[in-house]
Amino acid sequence: MTFTSVDFKKFLSNVVEMIEEQKDYLSELDRKLGDGDHGVTMSIGWQAINEKLQNELANEEDSSKIAITAGRTFLSAVGSSVGPLYATGFLRGAKVFQNKTELSDQDLVDFWVAFIKGVQERGQAEVGDKTMMDTLYPAMIELEKQFEATFDFYQSFSEAVTAAKKGMESTKDMLSKRGRSSRLGERSLGNQDPGATSAYFILETFNQTLKSVQQV
Repeated sequence: MTFTSVDFKKFLSNVVEMIEEQKDYLSELDRKLGDGDHGVTMSIGWQAINEKLQNELANEEDSSKIAITAGRTFLSAVGSSVGPLYATGFLRGAKVFQNKTELSDQDLVDFWVAFIKGVQERGQAEVGDKTMMDTLYPAMIELEKQFEATFDFYQSFSEAVTAAKKGMESTKDMLSKRGRSSRLGERSLGNQDPGATSAYFILETFNQTLKSVQQV
C-alpha cells in the first residue's frame, strides 16, 4: 500500500478531531482515577499540533520532520506526565521516517514499534500496571507477529488494534500501580484507565486513516 507524508499529516489531523470528540469522556474516566483532566490535557497537546499542521507543517513533505515537530510541540504544550511519553514516541518513530515522503509497509511497522518502545522506555511501565502500555504493548506484539506472517501492513495493523482494544478493556480489572491513581488501591478496580483509552483511540484513528487511504 502507499502511505505518504500527506497521509501522515491527515492522521494527525484526524487525531485532533477525535480528541475533541472524546475529550469529555476521557476526563470523565480520569475523574474516577486521577485529576479528571486527561481529556483536557490531550486536547491542549493536540490543538498545539493542529496549529503546526495549519502553519509550519502545511507544506512539509518530510515525514520525519512532521513527526519530530508533533513530538516537540506536544511536549511543549503539555506539562503533565503524558507529554514526555508521546513526545518520545514521536521522536523515536521519526528516525524511521528520515527524508521519506512515501512510507512502505515496513516503514510503518518500524515506526509504530519504535514509537511504542519509546513510550515504554520513557515511562518504565509494564503490562499490568494499568497504563497506556496495557494498550500499546499488546498492539506492538500483534503487529510484529502478523506482519512477519503476512507482510500485509493494512491487515496486520487491524489485528493490532483488536489486541489494543482487549488490552485497554483489561485495565478495568487491574489495580493502579502508577501515578496518583495508585493511591486508590482497590478503589481503582472496575475503572478503565484513561491513558490506555486515549492510546487505543489514537491507534484506531490511524486504522481509520489507513482505510480511507486504501479506498482512494
